[in-house]
Amino acid sequence: MNLPQTAVTTAPRSKRARSGFVEKTISGISSSIENAVFSEENARRDALLQRRDPRVKVVAFAFLVVAAGLSRDWRVLAALYCVTLAGVVAAHLDLGTFLKRVWLGIPFFSGIVVLPSIFFIGGHELFHIPLGFATLTATRAGVGAAAIFVLRVAVCVSMAILLVLTTRWSDILKSLRFFRVPTVFVLILGMTYRYIFLLLHTVNSMFLSRKSRIVARTTGKEQRWWVVSSMSVLMSRSFRMSEDVYQAMLARGFTGQVRTLSDYRVRPADWILGVAAVACAAAAILADGWLA
Repeated sequence: MNLPQTAVTTAPRSKRARSGFVEKTISGISSSIENAVFSEENARRDALLQRRDPRVKVVAFAFLVVAAGLSRDWRVLAALYCVTLAGVVAAHLDLGTFLKRVWLGIPFFSGIVVLPSIFFIGGHELFHIPLGFATLTATRAGVGAAAIFVLRVAVCVSMAILLVLTTRWSDILKSLRFFRVPTVFVLILGMTYRYIFLLLHTVNSMFLSRKSRIVARTTGKEQRWWVVSSMSVLMSRSFRMSEDVYQAMLARGFTGQVRTLSDYRVRPADWILGVAAVACAAAAILADGWLA
């Protein structure tokens, strides 16, 4: 028995809808929260740098950052960057993730700051950019100075990120108090870090609740109105949250001092790390003066 054939028509595939600002914002907030959790997990690993005394690490990285900031030769900066990468390997961190975290933002932001200087430093001309009213001329000295600036920023930021990834935030704050940093400054740093984390969770919940209630595509006007209203709601929540947190801290005996359960004790390996970092910083400064 032959059944009548029916024409089967397939509807044309609709173009893939672009993700809206809600999805992008949720993704960005989630990645920020994951990065914060990832940093805390790295700081708890049993590796060479993680086991060192936080006070020694703060001093060591401070000397290295100062040496990088004073360096003007790319060879010295490259050597300091190699020392930083060696620390990343010693801390059992993912090298690819570390490099992405540093180099995805540094060339853009530092490049914007230093870009005009390549056209205003005299020297051998490299290329020209003709404009309607003038011609910009890039020089070899200007490009070299810009490259040194970007490399210097990369080295300093890499060292700061390595310190944060290998040391818990509470230990860094307690180390700052050991070096007589004002209590107000330390408390502001600690509360800012915690409030950013709490506000990220709050904003993430707000965006998720909005996404779960959206049935059709919203217009740009509706999205802007929701963003403005969400900003006001978030501000009121943050003020209320700050008061509630402060009252809870007072109820639990808060006296203005940063306290942790960690008991610091400098071991011989910590002294070796500190002396090696100071010697490396001194060698970098002397080598930069000799090569200049």
